[in-house]
Amino acid sequence: MFAFLASQFRALKLLTRWTSSFLSRFSQLDQRSYRRTLSVKTFAIPFLIGFGLSVAVSACAAGGSTNLPDSASVSHANTSQNNQSNAVRIGYQKYGTLFLLKARGNLDQQLKSQGVAVQWIQFPAGPQMLEALNAGSLDYGSTGETPPIFAEAAGAPLVYIGNEVPDPEGEAILVPKNSPIQKVAELKGKKVALNKGSNVHYLLVQALTAAGLQYSDIHPVYLPPADARAAFDQGNVDAWVIWEPYLTVAKRAVGARVLQDGRGLTANRQFYLAAKSFAAQHPDRVKAIVEEIQLVDSWTKAHLQEAATLLSPQIGIDVPTLTEALRGRSYQFEPIRLETVAYQQKIADTFFKLGLIPKPVNVKADVQTVAQAPTAQATHSHQGQ
Repeated sequence: MFAFLASQFRALKLLTRWTSSFLSRFSQLDQRSYRRTLSVKTFAIPFLIGFGLSVAVSACAAGGSTNLPDSASVSHANTSQNNQSNAVRIGYQKYGTLFLLKARGNLDQQLKSQGVAVQWIQFPAGPQMLEALNAGSLDYGSTGETPPIFAEAAGAPLVYIGNEVPDPEGEAILVPKNSPIQKVAELKGKKVALNKGSNVHYLLVQALTAAGLQYSDIHPVYLPPADARAAFDQGNVDAWVIWEPYLTVAKRAVGARVLQDGRGLTANRQFYLAAKSFAAQHPDRVKAIVEEIQLVDSWTKAHLQEAATLLSPQIGIDVPTLTEALRGRSYQFEPIRLETVAYQQKIADTFFKLGLIPKPVNVKADVQTVAQAPTAQATHSHQGQ
């Protein structure tokens, strides 16, 4: 019982962090929203703390199943049991290979045969996911290229496992279809929405530099994707830096125009990351996850429409839009290579120079040494799936 209570208060601690992150968004609003902001803050803090305590108490009464808010939907969040090696906690977003892996259920079946349960935890973006990993609430996850840099600077005990091949067209700076802005240089003095610490953060920095601007020349508005889309649609920001599938959705739904994508500026890799303790204690599980990632990559490449149909009801995006978004990716896992480490180090050095992270980061120190990546042909198959 005491171990269970400890796990619930750990979840509450994480909830408090998410609450602070949520409330920090209000600092981006203008003076006209001040009174409404104050009202929300005054209400939200005691409410969410009370909500977290009620979750812990209710879970004790119900026998141990908890659910955190939208930013992370957690099944059976009993951390003490996870530490007893009977579960692996995997973070995913509403897009990407891990979401497909969850939807198809193959990894769950593979690990179930070993007596291991998979707990899938949903996050709105990479920074929130790695905050959970840093708090000890996650074993494995996938993000873009920038979130690991911010997490490493914060001391998160993560290790790079592998990555998908580059996808520079999978992120872009968008402007409204009728915007007078025609080139990146014209963003000077403008409000630009982005999820701080996400993959698009580096795209914005690189695009501004290439246009002869400094980061201080714009007014960044840090918002998660859903809120950024609302601000973009309502004209509260001048541009939005975003990734797939939100990118394609905005183009099709409201005619958003691509001002600049990542071509020539960023690689936009999808990284697979693990908690260092998990990777060290369970290399067999890491290997199993990688093998299943490669299998689902191969399946998706050959079945784009089927993959879109599978994901559509879970994401809430129509099949044609999803198919278009999926078509742009290469779906190929590869081990971390020296040139990838050098690229990540360049991002870290750039962000430290700009004052976006508090200390230098040594990327190589957090890379798992892989002598040979597992092949796409795993030793087992999934007939009929």
